[in-house]
Amino acid sequence: MKLSEKLALGLMHRLDPETAHGLSIKALRAGLTPRPGPVTSPRLRTDVAGLSLPNPVGLAAGFDKNAEALAPLSEAGFGFIEVGAATPRPQPGNPKPRLFRLSEDRAAINRFGFNNEGMDAIGKRLAQRPKSGVIGLNLGANKDSEDRAQDFARVLSHCGAHLDFATVNVSSPNTEKLRDLQGKDALAALLAGVIDAREALQRPIPVFLKIAPDLDISGLDDIAEVARDSGIDAVIATNTTLSRDGLKSAHRDEMGGLSGAPLFERSTRVLAQLSQRLDGAVPIIGVGGISTAEGAYAKIRAGASAVQLYTALVYGGLSLASEVASGLDALLARDGFSNVAEAVGTGHADWL
Repeated sequence: MKLSEKLALGLMHRLDPETAHGLSIKALRAGLTPRPGPVTSPRLRTDVAGLSLPNPVGLAAGFDKNAEALAPLSEAGFGFIEVGAATPRPQPGNPKPRLFRLSEDRAAINRFGFNNEGMDAIGKRLAQRPKSGVIGLNLGANKDSEDRAQDFARVLSHCGAHLDFATVNVSSPNTEKLRDLQGKDALAALLAGVIDAREALQRPIPVFLKIAPDLDISGLDDIAEVARDSGIDAVIATNTTLSRDGLKSAHRDEMGGLSGAPLFERSTRVLAQLSQRLDGAVPIIGVGGISTAEGAYAKIRAGASAVQLYTALVYGGLSLASEVASGLDALLARDGFSNVAEAVGTGHADWL
C-alpha cells in the first residue's frame, strides 16, 4: 500500500463508516484511487461458469451497491466485479446507524437491508458500463414485496442485457425472512423463475446462488441438491454470519451480518463441505474473511474456483486486489501449478 492510500484510510477511519464508504465511491469516480488494470498471468487466467477471467480475485457485492463506479472498479486489479444488490423498486434500507467497524477484529457488522436506488437507476448505469471487464449484479427483493421470489426474476429481466452474470441473494440476514427462501422447495421454485428469466434474455448469462455460512448439514445437503438440479452455474459461499464467536470489539453485539476476518474459518468450512457434496458438478466462488493471498489460496485449495473480497478493503485499501492476485500467482508458482484451476480442491480434506 502506498503512503497516500495509507493516509487516506487513516482519515476515512475517523469518519462514520457509512459516510466513509460513500466518500470512497466518490474518490473512485474522481479518479483518486489505484487503477493498475486487472492483474493477470497464464497461471491466473481461468474460466469459471463460462466466464473468462484475467484472475480469480473478484469484488463482492455490496461495495458498489448502485453501480456508480463501474469503470474505475474494472481497472482496480480485480478479475471480475459484482455490484448491487438491486431490488425492483428503490429502497431506503434500515435506519442508521447500520454499519459498524470492528477494528480490533478486522471485521464489520452491517444491517443495511438492501438499500439501493432500484433496478431502473442501476440498469441505466449498467447500460453505460465499460465494454471490457466481467461485471455481474446481485439480485435482491423488496422488503415489502408481495412476491419476493418474483422480484429476483424481475431485476434479471430488466438488467440482464448489460450483465456478464447475475447472483441470486437469498442469504442476507438483514431482510426479515429472506433466508427462509434457502429452504429446498422455496429455493427450487425461486431459481426456476430466475432461470426462465435468464433463458428469455437475448444473450443468456450465468446465474449464481449466494448462500449463508450458518446452514447446518441438512441445509447444505439441500443446497447441493438444488444447485445440481436447478441449472444454476455457480454457488457463492458465503454471505455474512449471525455468529459473534470470539469478537473483541465494542460493537460486537450490534444486530446484523458479520463479515471480515472472523468469518474466514466458518465460511471456508462451509465451502469445503459444499465442494464435497457438489464434487465438481457446480463451481464455487469463495467469500468471507480473505485479506491476503494466502487466504485466497486457502479458499481455492478448499474447493473455490474463484474468490471475492470486500471487508478487507476497509483495512487494506483498494490496492489489496492487485496485491492478493499477484501474491496468489507467486503461491501457485511456488507449488508447481501451471494454472489456478489445477489447485482447486487440493486442500479440500483439511477443512472437513
